[in-house]
Amino acid sequence: MTISKAIEHFKEYQRTTVKKRTQDGYKKLLEHFQSKFSNYRLDSIKSEELCRFLETYTEGLDRSTRRLRYAQLRALFNFVIDTFEMNIKNPCSVPQLFKSFKTVQQKPRRILDKETVDELIFNSKNTRDRLILELQARCGLRIGEVLNLKVSDVSGRKLMLQEPKSGREVEVAFMPEHIATRLTEHIASRNLSSNDKVFGVCYTTARNLVTKLGQKLNIRISPHDLRRHSATYASRNGVPLEIISKVILRHQDLKTTQVYLGKVSDSEAIRWMDVLHGK
Repeated sequence: MTISKAIEHFKEYQRTTVKKRTQDGYKKLLEHFQSKFSNYRLDSIKSEELCRFLETYTEGLDRSTRRLRYAQLRALFNFVIDTFEMNIKNPCSVPQLFKSFKTVQQKPRRILDKETVDELIFNSKNTRDRLILELQARCGLRIGEVLNLKVSDVSGRKLMLQEPKSGREVEVAFMPEHIATRLTEHIASRNLSSNDKVFGVCYTTARNLVTKLGQKLNIRISPHDLRRHSATYASRNGVPLEIISKVILRHQDLKTTQVYLGKVSDSEAIRWMDVLHGK
């Protein structure tokens, strides 16, 4: 199979399984790769050639973007090799490429404690702002999911998330009863129709809300820190990892969820040992 044909199959697969923005993220890389290796056979391309291509294509880009382009190219080969059961090794899976495009070491993320989150929510000025914060911190929603909610997406204690990040057509998020009640009252008080957005604010407004509330407590936070808190708080209270991953965060991979949970301190580890086995 030629590289050109492999890319054609890969694009067809993406059209039915991933969102358009994901396809767009691959577009330029695949175009450049095809222009250089179009007539190469998949089993004839060498790792050294891929390394030279990636070095040239990603020159001047930051490390995380370089790593992403490498991962995308590797995904192309993995897909074709697995789909067509080809008895060849992925030429991207070699130490030379792993080393050249290694994962960027991320700084530990800030994990907000419950008292801080409660105070942030308490300091919000109105019901709308409080609901925006609680849907992230209590229910695990992304800020974009909160802001895209329409009245028709609210059904009792369930939220129907349209066109979610996962690429699915719809996902379901769940709310505690007291938040669901306030959300229903908020919609009724605004006399909103089924196609109206529940909150009617943009991302910048929502981000500024979180930033300013954080400043009052002398902490620097973003909306995503609230979603991350929802996972950590659930984990520290004994909720199974599967529930955190599939219900609260709606991740496809448990490894992604584990990144959200933060580092366990020595004092917390000791506390849990006492909870489990007594002092």
